[in-house]
Amino acid sequence: MTHLARKLRLVDYFALGFGVMVGTAWLVVMDDILKRGGPLGAILGFTLGALILLPIGYVYGQLVKAIPDAAGEAAYVARFFPPVVSFATGWMMFLSYSLTCPFEALAAGRITGYLVPSLNSHELYRIGGYPVYLPHVALGLALTLVLTWLNYRGIQASARLSKTATFTFLTLVLIFALAGARHGSVSNFFPLFSHSPLLSILLVWQVVPWLVSGFESVGKCAEEASPGFADRNFSVAILLTIFSGLIFFWVVIGSVSFVAPWQSLNSNLQFPTAVAFERALHAHWIVVLIMGSALVALVQAFNANIIASSRLLYAMSRHNLLNPIMSRVHPRNQTPSTAIIAVGLATAATIFMGEALLVPILEVGAISAAVGWMAACASYYRMKPDRFGRGAAIFGLFVTSAMVLVKLLPWIPGHFTWHEWLALGIWAALGIAARASRERNFQEQPDLETADAAN
Repeated sequence: MTHLARKLRLVDYFALGFGVMVGTAWLVVMDDILKRGGPLGAILGFTLGALILLPIGYVYGQLVKAIPDAAGEAAYVARFFPPVVSFATGWMMFLSYSLTCPFEALAAGRITGYLVPSLNSHELYRIGGYPVYLPHVALGLALTLVLTWLNYRGIQASARLSKTATFTFLTLVLIFALAGARHGSVSNFFPLFSHSPLLSILLVWQVVPWLVSGFESVGKCAEEASPGFADRNFSVAILLTIFSGLIFFWVVIGSVSFVAPWQSLNSNLQFPTAVAFERALHAHWIVVLIMGSALVALVQAFNANIIASSRLLYAMSRHNLLNPIMSRVHPRNQTPSTAIIAVGLATAATIFMGEALLVPILEVGAISAAVGWMAACASYYRMKPDRFGRGAAIFGLFVTSAMVLVKLLPWIPGHFTWHEWLALGIWAALGIAARASRERNFQEQPDLETADAAN
């Protein structure tokens, strides 16, 4: 039996988690974040959200150490709950990772088209009022092909790209933040809150879990840790990812608020963050730098989500939650080759749906991470950890339940509409079909023993 290559080190796990966490959303939704909370409200809202995620991050660190399985949440749940619950958990998490791939592929066309307007031509069709341009589709397909091939070749190649993209992106962000620091004003921060202080913080807190999810992806590559990799480094990578994401959003929120009055950000503009910097510096090069940063972030997010989604698909198949063909490992490359190709083909097909059809699915994907976190916390509680571990699990269950309920309860603003319920129904139907393809007479191979949760 061929196993996955064991090549990853601490820096690789950090780059993976940060890549899944930080894509292009910071560029698109910064105006909404500031209008929700104002500069200080946004910073405090992100701080509160990150601190709340720390106990969940602790739970994941202990689970990955005890159950180093690429199935992640599906594997954790399988130890204590029926197989159908394990499958449902894994299927929801797969939606969260795999959906990011076509979203980033489409974003590549939007960002490049902003820099080179001639690419916004040759309209193929419109869906929900959104045009689908041939150059955008071609660019997205090309990027999908390249990243799928790279991941097929081996984890070392994709991990190398992930590290390069992550640290290049952080360098570019630092450059445009320092450039903006010379052309802004402290007076632009005022008023510090968009509403009352408490309401401002809470409005921002609502979107923080969606923007800083990704730390849990570390567990999807747990089987590919290099020989001698210390188990405690899984926790280090997870916590480092959460804190790095928090500091990143501090820097971006502070920079944007400093260069222009946050009330002046125009939501009708495609990329208001870039426009704010251009007006402050009176130069177009800063726009190129910011959009270039976004393209690098896009590549790192796309690549990291291919890694996470393909490993999850592979491991679920290995546990006979899906068709066994997805568990094939390439004999030379030591990659889950069939799962990688499946993710690439699904991404390529989904690109043609355009942004209009992806939006309701994105809303469903927004709570899928919370569902996975909830399942992980429930599983860890069932492992009977020490008092601190039980407290972290209970706290995580409370927080994740609130995250799910605010989307499902009809009297809460921002709840699911019929579009989201339809998308959820379609995904559930696809899941039923996928589960039906599993092998009937299956005997699972002996797996790693569960470690002591209290250690």
